[in-house]
Amino acid sequence: MSSQRPDILFIVLDTQRADRLSCYGYPLNTTPNLDAFAAEATRFSAAIAPAQWTIPSHASMFTGVYPSEHGMTQSYSVMPDDLPTLAERLHVGGYFTAGFCNNPLVGVINNGLRRGFQSFLNYSGLLTSRPNQAGVSSGPIGRYRQWFKRQISGVMTTIQDAFARSDWLLALSFTPIMVPLWQTALSFKGNTAKSLEDTARLLSDRPGTAPDQPIFAFVNLMGTHMPYHPPRQYIEKYAPHVLRDRDARNFLQRFNNDVYGWLAPLTGALNDEQKKTLDGMYDAEVAYQDALLGTFFQKLAESGRLDHTLVIICADHGEHLGEKQLMGHSLSIYNELVRVPLIIRQPGQTRDQAAIVDEIVSTRRLFQTVLDATGLANNKEQPLTLLPQPQPHAETDYVFAEAIPPQNVLNLMQKRQPDLVRDRACDKPRRPCGWAPTSLSKLAIAPLSCTMCTKTPRKPSISAPFCRKTSKRCRSACNPLRGKSRVMAPSSPPVALPVMMIPKCSVACKTWAIWKIKADRI
Repeated sequence: MSSQRPDILFIVLDTQRADRLSCYGYPLNTTPNLDAFAAEATRFSAAIAPAQWTIPSHASMFTGVYPSEHGMTQSYSVMPDDLPTLAERLHVGGYFTAGFCNNPLVGVINNGLRRGFQSFLNYSGLLTSRPNQAGVSSGPIGRYRQWFKRQISGVMTTIQDAFARSDWLLALSFTPIMVPLWQTALSFKGNTAKSLEDTARLLSDRPGTAPDQPIFAFVNLMGTHMPYHPPRQYIEKYAPHVLRDRDARNFLQRFNNDVYGWLAPLTGALNDEQKKTLDGMYDAEVAYQDALLGTFFQKLAESGRLDHTLVIICADHGEHLGEKQLMGHSLSIYNELVRVPLIIRQPGQTRDQAAIVDEIVSTRRLFQTVLDATGLANNKEQPLTLLPQPQPHAETDYVFAEAIPPQNVLNLMQKRQPDLVRDRACDKPRRPCGWAPTSLSKLAIAPLSCTMCTKTPRKPSISAPFCRKTSKRCRSACNPLRGKSRVMAPSSPPVALPVMMIPKCSVACKTWAIWKIKADRI
């Protein structure tokens, strides 16, 4: 393989809100290390996640298409076989592909997101001893240990996969007896420090790779995800009242153990002290994760690999912390969830070459960006790269987000709080009207209506939105890449436009209308 192609480091900060990073304007100094990194990189101020939660958002970043096209909108969804993933494309193109994952929805469930990875180290779930190591162990004992761990891992994965596909098992896991068990025994948030240490070792020492073979390393970090247990020194800095106030500690303990409360809307607003506690603990987790990232980047710089690596830092989605009486990231599509950080540093990029891009972009374009950087993008993919181009493409990108409620969460809510589901329309898919920074000269928004479904039921295809009652494919009406847009005047001053709830069409169709946002590329 050519040594001229860069290594690719793709870091997903799971559940990281853009507005809690110092480099995105947060008044508290939560991320000095990411700030320093962004000062020598390109920071995108208006990056939009294609979905509000882990599986559909990762699937879009791994395939370059929106959820309505790849169909990965539920915990039981499986990636279509005919849709190649980023890791598959890079593996075929000569890259050594490795994953270092702390999220069980990506690293444990058999949903196809791990396709194409030659090595995938999982730090969450029932077995966290990394059964599929990067590289090949030397000696018969080492090889036997890897084989044995893979067998045990297969059994554990099957068990854990069942929880994602069974409403009964999911409800069981949310009971007061089970929550402490899986939060500790299953290492729900994984091990951020260990995963970064292993990633640095692969990029620096390159075990198991061919001479001059470039590496693609995907990393998912769960530090800012609930529950909140940051080290004491970060609590002292960002949430000191929790250490002094027994009521705050009791509230935090109840919150950390109430997994159902992470998903469902609140029945009333948080009081000021409760909001202060959640904000402070979230900031503490952000700062702790930033410190670990600082150590990680220092190791890469000292090894000399950082300047030979294209680094992408992004989030799959954000988080609600009581705003609009919402928690978590299951049901809404407000800015707290879909406006995400995105920082890209090219090999050897310096402070003098740093830039801030205010153009609205979708993180699904990271698929095309990586392929462009590695010389593997085709003529249709290359125009969607986020890397600087000698001559800007006269290409229009359609930027939007799709929030399809997780069905297992809805089923649980229907049993516990059916009135809340009805009153807050929790079972309705959502699309945003848009998010307009001042630098955009044009913002186009156009509604598309869904046609009535009349066909008789048949086996579903995953390539287009599917109506469970009628099995009608509404490709022309519901595919976000079809149709034309009307140009409308941009919002001034900049404003987060209201969320639009898309009602169901006739015959209780599960397909939906889509609001398209078109941003003319600069």
